[in-house]
Amino acid sequence: MQLESLREEVLLANREIARRGLAPHTFGNVSGIDRSGASPLVVIKPSGVDYATMTAADLVITDLDGKIVEGKLRPSSDLDTHTLLYREFPQIGGVVHTHSEFATAWAQAGRAIPCFGTTHADYFHGPVPVTEPLTTEEVAEGYVRNTGAVIVRRFRFEGLDPVAFPGVLVAGHAPFAWGKSAAEAVEHADVLEYIARLAFRSVLLGAPESGIPAYVGEYHYLRKHGPKATYGQR
Repeated sequence: MQLESLREEVLLANREIARRGLAPHTFGNVSGIDRSGASPLVVIKPSGVDYATMTAADLVITDLDGKIVEGKLRPSSDLDTHTLLYREFPQIGGVVHTHSEFATAWAQAGRAIPCFGTTHADYFHGPVPVTEPLTTEEVAEGYVRNTGAVIVRRFRFEGLDPVAFPGVLVAGHAPFAWGKSAAEAVEHADVLEYIARLAFRSVLLGAPESGIPAYVGEYHYLRKHGPKATYGQR
């Protein structure tokens, strides 16, 4: 069995999104990538398999074109989105797709999440972006692949760094998040849901759409991620 260590990591990450309530039923998937060889390989959840019964051997290995390299089950129906993100964002090592409640609500509303506070600023270097809706042609030509394409288009249009913005809302759909590993991608998906929940309640309480002052958000982001970061241990 190839990539046993990565299989175990991806299996645990998939179980974790279920444990944290980010993926009801089988509404989600996690993948990880091994870029060490000449041809990168992706390990991803099989489609529709229950998290509780899934094993490492059930996971599917594909290349970056989505061709199955190892596995008896069909890979996640979101595979083409994952592989496109890996191709376009070479900095990332894991991708998570969930249907977590509050992040999905913002996605369904087609609204970016403003930076209302420092919790948000610790993880995202600005508002959580939202994509444009897919066009009729994009859905017909390749819905899953073009879901990745609208994400990449949003990042290119706004000049966003996928490391500084480790997640996105797909309009009318749900969130995707990523990180340097499958485990970190799950952490970012969990944080994104928490941010979305806080933002929803902040809007209900009358928070201004402008959010916190930009200089406060900048300070908090750089405190954790900047070249002179002071958060955490050396």
